[in-house]
Amino acid sequence: MAEDGTSGSRETGEGLALPADKLVRYLDEVFPERNIAWPPIHIESLEPYEARLRMEFDASIVRPGGTISGPAMFMLADYGIYVAILGMIGAVPLAVTTNLTMNFLHRPLQRDLIAEVRLLKLGKRLAVGDAMLHSDGADAVVAHASGTYSIPPPDKR
Repeated sequence: MAEDGTSGSRETGEGLALPADKLVRYLDEVFPERNIAWPPIHIESLEPYEARLRMEFDASIVRPGGTISGPAMFMLADYGIYVAILGMIGAVPLAVTTNLTMNFLHRPLQRDLIAEVRLLKLGKRLAVGDAMLHSDGADAVVAHASGTYSIPPPDKR
């Protein structure tokens, strides 16, 4: 893992308004608490309209019954779609989640969670994306999220 929180595995920066290394620096600046967030989330790759993020496994996110908690999975999905959007539109602090729906499909394993994110629509005022979550090393999708984000007009940024 690189010092900037990215793995550098596939990130090219081509076609992006804000490549992963600059996006991580921006997020550190506007969300300083993200560095102490529970649990850490890393951007593994960022490409136009796509992102891959990893949430490190930590026992603190396991709920009774031995499964990873829903709030932890929501956090990963929401953050992942937000990262993909900012990668495309740049540092727009007032781009906000307006809706996020999640379907829990399979029990996640007690290991890192991976979010494969893609943007389905990127308009002037709204962006829609989805995130497929799976346990590291497993193929089964454990959760699917669909999110809509409001993008402020240029004069409100």
